[in-house]
Amino acid sequence: MAVLAAALAVGGTLPAAAAQRPGSGDVVRQGLERLVREDRYPAALAATVGRDGRVRTYTAGVADLRTGAKLPADGKVRVGSNTKAFTATVVLQLVGEGKVGLDAPIEEYLPGLVRGEGIDGGRITVRQLLQHTSGLPNYTDHMMDEYAGAASRHTYYQPRTLLDRALEHKALFAPGTGWAYSNTNYVLAGLLIEKVTGRPLAEQITHRVIDRVGLRHTYFPGVGEEDIRGAHPRGYHATRPGGPLEDFTRIDPSWGWAAGQLVSTPGDLNRFFSALLGGRLLGAAELAQMRTTVAVPEDSGMGAGVRFGLGVTSTPLSCGGLAWGHGGSIHGYSTRNAVTDDGRAAAVTVTALGPRPTADSPDRVQGLVDAALCR
Repeated sequence: MAVLAAALAVGGTLPAAAAQRPGSGDVVRQGLERLVREDRYPAALAATVGRDGRVRTYTAGVADLRTGAKLPADGKVRVGSNTKAFTATVVLQLVGEGKVGLDAPIEEYLPGLVRGEGIDGGRITVRQLLQHTSGLPNYTDHMMDEYAGAASRHTYYQPRTLLDRALEHKALFAPGTGWAYSNTNYVLAGLLIEKVTGRPLAEQITHRVIDRVGLRHTYFPGVGEEDIRGAHPRGYHATRPGGPLEDFTRIDPSWGWAAGQLVSTPGDLNRFFSALLGGRLLGAAELAQMRTTVAVPEDSGMGAGVRFGLGVTSTPLSCGGLAWGHGGSIHGYSTRNAVTDDGRAAAVTVTALGPRPTADSPDRVQGLVDAALCR
């Protein structure tokens, strides 16, 4: 999801077509070519909006390692935890409509559902879910090895099943006393949306967000939908450290649900986050709450100086100021993206999961987002 500790291991060599000819002089194009040539991602895609408002798209590598097929410009990809920003937006819209209280306990909306060792839904607020300060264990920490198996990657997971897997484990800390990234928080946010609206989560995200800002290449996959609609690069994953890349394009993404199921494009992500931070999806009060951040532990893998709001992160730029976004990873694809208050935007996707960033091994995809915004 936002950061999966999955190592990228490529066996053999990429096709000759995988690295496009360098020398364009453009920092983004050169950065994508390095990701393919040096970091050995099968493909890298980017979309940017410059200071001049001009939209640009870029590609490097190949769409299919087997055939060497050409990459589609701004192709569809699974965007993982960027889904959380969509989910948080719907929750905050419900806050603005007076149907949900940010500081109300989740127990008020989902009575008796959140119970476990050290876990009490009466003590966990909606805000704490959206900001990852609930202390709830992360179900994906306990099922990723299972999901990488040939059978499980085609299994449909009910949202309640995901929650139950989380509640088998004890709380990480008392609500409000720490910070830990947990996809469980957003499964509960999705269940909250369904309970309050009486409608499916996918419908609410589509109606309230996707259609509202005209995201023509973004959708919430339906139950049992394993293929990606429209033009897209194939996604790859190494199921074991040092193992070869396997094609993970066709999967059941239901294990991500409200935390990570969406399909989109780099260009659509730029449009979404620009609309969101520009006040087109939330009222001023709700947007201010979304942008109220807490510190993230240095060992979280989120990056230096990153702070977490309600479904969005703030990241300091090398050229000064902050960028807002989220980012997301899921088997097959990893995306980093951000927008600025003055209208710049950048999103970069690679078609395999890379190693978890460390102090000695920074996230080079995120670094390219910074370079694109600061050029």
